[in-house]
Amino acid sequence: MKIERAAGRISVTALTALSGVHIAWGLGSPWPLRDRQTFSDVVTGRPDSPGPMACFAVAGALGTAALLVAGRPRRSPALSRIGTAGVAAVLGVRGVAGLSGRTDLLSPGSVSARFRRLDRLAYSPLCVALAASTAIAARRSR
Repeated sequence: MKIERAAGRISVTALTALSGVHIAWGLGSPWPLRDRQTFSDVVTGRPDSPGPMACFAVAGALGTAALLVAGRPRRSPALSRIGTAGVAAVLGVRGVAGLSGRTDLLSPGSVSARFRRLDRLAYSPLCVALAASTAIAARRSR
C-alpha cells in the first residue's frame, strides 16, 4: 500500500499546484512568461488568452480532482476511488491526445507550432505521468 499512498501524494501535490497556477492565470498573470501574448501562444496555442472564468473553471476541476485523489469524501470511499479513476482516465485521454498531436480535438484552436511542440515535449507527458500516478493511487484500500 505504500506505493499507492506515495502515488496519491504526488498526484495531489501536482494537481493542487496546477490548480493554483490556473487561479493565477485567471487573475491575469502570464506566469511563468513575460506577457499575455507569449502566454497565449505557449500555453493555449491560440492568439488570445482564455478568460478568467475559463481559468477558474479549470482550477476548480483540478482542485476537485486533487480532493478526490486525496480520498475525499472520506465517508464515501467508493466515490473517492471511482472519482480518482475518472481523474486518471481524463488525464490519460488528454495525454494521449497531445502525444498524438491532436490536442485540438479536446481544445479547438490549440494549433500554434510552439504550443504543439511543447505539448508533445512537456504538457502531454506530464498528463500521462499524472494519469499513471493517479491510477496507482486509485488502487488504495479497496
